[in-house]
Amino acid sequence: MLETARLADRLGYDLLGVQDHPYQPRHLDTFSLLAAILAQSSAVRVFADVGNLPLRPPAVLAKAAATLDLLSGGRFELGIGAGGYLEAAHAMGAPARTPVQSLEALEEGVAVMRAMWSGERRGIRFDGRYYKLGGVHPEPAPAHPIQVWIGANKPRALALTGRVADGWVSPLMSYKPPREAAQGNLAIDRAARQAGRDPRAIRRIYNVQGAFSSATEGPAADTDQGIVGPPEHWVEVLTHFALDVGFSTFVLVAPPDPTTITTFIEEVAPQV
Repeated sequence: MLETARLADRLGYDLLGVQDHPYQPRHLDTFSLLAAILAQSSAVRVFADVGNLPLRPPAVLAKAAATLDLLSGGRFELGIGAGGYLEAAHAMGAPARTPVQSLEALEEGVAVMRAMWSGERRGIRFDGRYYKLGGVHPEPAPAHPIQVWIGANKPRALALTGRVADGWVSPLMSYKPPREAAQGNLAIDRAARQAGRDPRAIRRIYNVQGAFSSATEGPAADTDQGIVGPPEHWVEVLTHFALDVGFSTFVLVAPPDPTTITTFIEEVAPQV
């Protein structure tokens, strides 16, 4: 992973994400890995794709995020979610909550983290249903205003994203195909307008997968394999995702293959 991150940094990638599934035995801790990536890179920004809030107190997570941002000169953003795989997370110590309660806790958690990043010198107090702060001093502030990108799939989570988030991290395209993703963007737009926000201020991030080949194989956007075809086909599909589906950022989910990583940044990204 570190070798891949160094290559992405040298090639000029803007953003690098790391999944957060600490209950998986082969997965490293996401935030420790992000710290190592930041230490071995100079320009690429990083985020958790996406962080599992129920496994981490939001005030402590905010402190970790601010620390990573300070040490990297402002190269950290926070992807966060209400927590998937609830049984696995509960087995690791996450509180047992219904999906509705998990979203309520996420909304509180976002408020707590933003309070922790406020630069306020007085003690911060927060009296929520799920999280409470009793006069904690939030400093130091991060190096830049950390964006909160919510990982959301279902209607309530999409509405929450529209109300409070700086960005939406869509599930992998095999789980959230383009037609569904377009509806997700519309739901976020509606919720943002109802909250008095400009939907255009919410970044839209799509996790895309696939493979480069010499010829396309069927409707690439709808296959389990994702986008399959030569670089020019990838350009066509991602341009469609940007103009017609509504995404502004694409995260390539691919094996750590230098050829794939290089082809994407050199032959696809500049033309989308």
